[in-house]
Amino acid sequence: MRRVLGVVLTGLGAFLLVLALLFRFYLPGQVIKFPLNEYSVSDLTGTNVTYFSDQSLAEVHGATVRAASTVQGDVAAGSSSTAVWVDNTGIFDISSGPSPGTPIAYSSERIPFNRRTGLVVNCCGAAINGKPQKMSGQEFVWPIGTQKKNYQIFDTTLLKPETVKFTGTSTVNGMNVDVFVEHVVNQKFGTEPVPGSLVGMKSQANVKLPEELTATNTYYVDPVSGSPLKVVENQTSFLANPSTGANLLTLLQGTLTTTPKSIASAASTAKSDDTEINWVQNIGPLIAGILGLLLLVVGILLVLGQYEEYYEYEDEDEEVGAGA
Repeated sequence: MRRVLGVVLTGLGAFLLVLALLFRFYLPGQVIKFPLNEYSVSDLTGTNVTYFSDQSLAEVHGATVRAASTVQGDVAAGSSSTAVWVDNTGIFDISSGPSPGTPIAYSSERIPFNRRTGLVVNCCGAAINGKPQKMSGQEFVWPIGTQKKNYQIFDTTLLKPETVKFTGTSTVNGMNVDVFVEHVVNQKFGTEPVPGSLVGMKSQANVKLPEELTATNTYYVDPVSGSPLKVVENQTSFLANPSTGANLLTLLQGTLTTTPKSIASAASTAKSDDTEINWVQNIGPLIAGILGLLLLVVGILLVLGQYEEYYEYEDEDEEVGAGA
């Protein structure tokens, strides 16, 4: 009976050790992924913002601005390896007009990406503002298990990848985060035809001017789940003098920061994700490994103990036979 129990415990222990290895090295890649059915709403706000008003055809100064973003996953377009998320963002002057404020700009992004690494995948109708777009780099998220190194992020204004440099660590809502910063200096991202009188060129009825961007964007990323908890965008987009590069008309200038409510929501989701990841990658394998090792040792001892009893019994029989 002890031998049978020992064999069972040995087998169960070996099974748990194999399971621990699977949990640690195989299962995370299969189950720890960014979701297909993402749905999140976040806001960034800023004060003392300058922007160009299409309504008044003039620069507006000192505005309080909100950028409202809704991200929703296209489940049907995704797969086991690729998620497709759609981001619709509206920027509003909330210091004037009724809620949600005076519209300043709208943008839309449809971006497929790898569900483990966060790297853009060129498939599934990838587009920026409704136009098909080839992309590369990170978008929406950083890799699960973000490393303290520089990454490439796809800048949806410049329509090309830009380096985001790892600059250190910080704390957001009690969570340790890695900080990444993107620097952009006077980079052209398009052209815009405008009346010459609007930019001080009264001798020309219409002029086509380059649109340029200068920005410092800072991302506070949970390194476990790869999710940004907070974003600070300090940007200036403007129409430039083609000869001198001077700012002729400010399109948008100011600093927008994720609101405390949006940060709290992102942190709550990240904490839940971190707990699940920790169980799958660390706690689960550790428990299975320790339990498997204990059962294996106990099982082997029971089997060996049974053999020892058997040989002792045989020795006793031989001694009795010799005495007879």
